[in-house]
Amino acid sequence: MSEPTSTRMRVVIAEDHYLVREGTRRLLEDTGEVVVVAAVGTADELLDAVQRLRPDAVIADIRMPPDHHTEGITAAHAIRAGHPGIGVVVLSQHANEQYAFALFQHGTDGLAYLLKERIGELEELLRALREVAAGRSVIDPRIVEVLVGSLTRTTDAPLSQLTRRELDVLRHMAQGKNNRSIAESLSLSESTIEKHVNSTFAKLGLAEETQLHRRVTAVLTYLRSGPEPGP
Repeated sequence: MSEPTSTRMRVVIAEDHYLVREGTRRLLEDTGEVVVVAAVGTADELLDAVQRLRPDAVIADIRMPPDHHTEGITAAHAIRAGHPGIGVVVLSQHANEQYAFALFQHGTDGLAYLLKERIGELEELLRALREVAAGRSVIDPRIVEVLVGSLTRTTDAPLSQLTRRELDVLRHMAQGKNNRSIAESLSLSESTIEKHVNSTFAKLGLAEETQLHRRVTAVLTYLRSGPEPGP
């Protein structure tokens, strides 16, 4: 028996391809955890639906009519500015670092950047929706790999200060893993992982008292130190 509508997460989907839009709606609603309150095809329709329906979270494609450029990112910024309680999951066909720069340029809270293929990985998509609805952040692991690979080649980037092991830990942190999970993945003790995590935060200048989702902020700190996104 599915949960009552009042207890399910209320979501708006913005995707201009009808089959993808309706397929995503069906997949999410079949979990019993989500009710899709609107499914639209343009950024303007998305902003209108958000204003009228005040969902818990939004799923938006990066490229939508009229120009199929970065309408989803522009809409995400508008939603976060006007309705800070609404989280936004932005989907992209490609692991594009310039899109990541653009999406997170004003901050990280309540935003996620995932590859479109995650639509078929329901638990990952649901986790991202839960995280952004709670004001936290998520970056797709494959996008993290692109960013890390790009910025480690920049000698004056903060990444150049990290050891190889700290970079390994960082990749796992950005996937949302806690210290215990990272320790299991790398076959190290949890105390060793904690030391690497603290060292990474120290090198990035992330204060102990920060309330941001530091495991994602650690990656985004690198983004801000890298080159600005192109047009």
